[in-house]
Amino acid sequence: MARTTPDTGPLGELTFVEGQTFCISGVSGQIRAGGDQGLYIIDTRVLDSLLLYVDGQEPQVLHGRRIGANAGRFTGYSIPADHARPDPDLLIDRRRIVSTSLSEEITFANHAMTPRELTVEVAAGTDFAYIFDVKHGQRPPVTAGEPRDGGLSFTHPEVPMTTFVRPSPPADTYDAAAGRLRWQVVVPPGGSWALSVSVGLATEDRTVWPTRTWSSAPPMTEPADAPWSLPKVDARERALSELIEQSSTDLASLLVIDPDAPDDAFLAAGSPWFLTLFGRDSLWAASMALPLSVSLAGQTLRVLARRQGTQTDPETEEAPGKILHEVRHGGFAGRGDLPPLYYGSMDATPLFVTLLNEAWRWGLPPDEVEALLPAAERALGWLRDGGDPDGDGFLEYQQSGERGLSNQGWKDSEDGVQFADGRLAAAPIALCEVQGYAYEAAIRGAELLAAFGRPDAQAWRQWAAAMADRFRAAFWVQDPDGAYPAIALDRDKHRVDSVTSNMGHLLATGILNDEECALVAHRLAGPAMDSGWGLRTLSSTSPRFNPLSYHGGSVWPHDTAIAAAGLAATGHGRQAGSLLRGLVAAAPFYAFRLPELLGGDQRTAGGFPLPYPAACRPQAWAAGAALLLLRSVLGVHPHVPEGRLLLRPMVPGPFGALRIEGLALAGGRLSMTVGADGGVTVDEAPDGLHVDVVTPDEPHPPPDPPLAPSPA
Repeated sequence: MARTTPDTGPLGELTFVEGQTFCISGVSGQIRAGGDQGLYIIDTRVLDSLLLYVDGQEPQVLHGRRIGANAGRFTGYSIPADHARPDPDLLIDRRRIVSTSLSEEITFANHAMTPRELTVEVAAGTDFAYIFDVKHGQRPPVTAGEPRDGGLSFTHPEVPMTTFVRPSPPADTYDAAAGRLRWQVVVPPGGSWALSVSVGLATEDRTVWPTRTWSSAPPMTEPADAPWSLPKVDARERALSELIEQSSTDLASLLVIDPDAPDDAFLAAGSPWFLTLFGRDSLWAASMALPLSVSLAGQTLRVLARRQGTQTDPETEEAPGKILHEVRHGGFAGRGDLPPLYYGSMDATPLFVTLLNEAWRWGLPPDEVEALLPAAERALGWLRDGGDPDGDGFLEYQQSGERGLSNQGWKDSEDGVQFADGRLAAAPIALCEVQGYAYEAAIRGAELLAAFGRPDAQAWRQWAAAMADRFRAAFWVQDPDGAYPAIALDRDKHRVDSVTSNMGHLLATGILNDEECALVAHRLAGPAMDSGWGLRTLSSTSPRFNPLSYHGGSVWPHDTAIAAAGLAATGHGRQAGSLLRGLVAAAPFYAFRLPELLGGDQRTAGGFPLPYPAACRPQAWAAGAALLLLRSVLGVHPHVPEGRLLLRPMVPGPFGALRIEGLALAGGRLSMTVGADGGVTVDEAPDGLHVDVVTPDEPHPPPDPPLAPSPA
């Protein structure tokens, strides 16, 4: 009998994550060699196969699902070859928990009237593949196993690391070279037999065994150690509530402790490829997660401040004041395309300053904010100096080391920045959204400097005003559909004129005036950009458009949510609502765990969003997108230092009436109801905050969008 459930591919696999450990398997529970499945610890695949056999055959699949972010349960059965009836009588329950490593408990229950004699086998193996070898489809030679204490061990021939597979009870017999453990079992009628399997890792300086087992710590929907309580969302659109709950849980699963400061944690970018510290991703995710925890924002800022650039190094692209792009750990760190500590990011540095201001407004204690101000001042200095090597007033990048990224914004693929005719832009490149981020960082940085009595606040306000003037003169282009900001300026200062989602990031930064925001809203709402599942990264009219291109036509949930937040903040609720409804409509197809990206094909009746084959799930800013979506709909704008809370809900409400209970804010909770018309009832608010409610009228865009100001 063939397996009844698909077991490979992006929708036929399950991912279990806790910290920097994750496991990918099929929905059967089997971990199969040859693809991306396996158990990974700190960027190394320490186990690439773990297969269960009964009487020489794989169990038939009944059901497999995640129970919490780090645990799963798989149900199957086995029928003897001479069995006359199709009814399963040997049920197999397989439960898995991922913590510092992996633990499984497998129960064989015999529902027959006679004893069942079984040959149970567990086959394990490892290739000790570096995470980027896996991503690029490369597989090192498989390491042979050795017998060890009734189980198996696998030792890397060059790097000091050993994987242990320890069963209980110990195996009756084994074939170590083939990685097989074997038990001869008789299960009495109405009885059961249980097998546990633990996988541990030993490195040069430590041995790690699983810290949780199913029996000692049964997983719940919300991890027991989640540092926040989930807000309760009551919406007519049930998918919205499911999405918020799953996303909050996924964020908790991606928390990683800073090895240099165990009291601080950050959100790893995503599983499987980016389960590490990323400047841009961790900052955005912490910003999006402010309704869950302002403390996480402070911790993330401290983690990055400890690693802020102090010197000029062309190979790693480090510079004084610069915030890093990516960190890699483990025995293979540095073997990939990037150095282990890499600074090639243009947006992480301004985003650092912006998050510090946001966290301050959301209630991060003043002493924590003040302690981070020197790092923020150094970051501001990099915007003015190191980020603008030719002195033209724009932040720009060009790869300087032998290993690095040719594109250093969030669209960092080789074809991420292109002209409308499909030509690729040549570096140095000045991205439009990076100029917007820099403008916002200067404004928000000035506010912090003034509030804490530090110098140069007015100088940064003037710098921001000059940046806005330069941007207005240099970036705007026009096509038959109207004016819009180019994605970038190339090395010759030519406007890179493709129509992209990057312009959506400008809306919330303040660098655009009202007329320009209306132009961007018009462009993003058009059918070439709004796929019905979210915002396309590249217009469908582009010659390079591909709905499954990484940055050339796909939909990224975080990108969509950022654009929608900007649309909502600038009074374009109708356009924002369309994008957000698309994301929520896509969520059920992914069991409400939004992936890193999904296909940008046009939504049709009865259709579904195409999965991107190598997308991370869970992914921090994809999960955070759901929380930013919620903030945008509610219009929550706190300023805790001034004792104010502004509520400016989106109009029209994209999901009808909406009630939220227990949103974390200023050491208290915010509970409120928003009607479809924008009416607000506040049931609970933190002490000491004066609540103002503003219900904006929905703007009515003119039939012919106005042109942008002519370039100077």
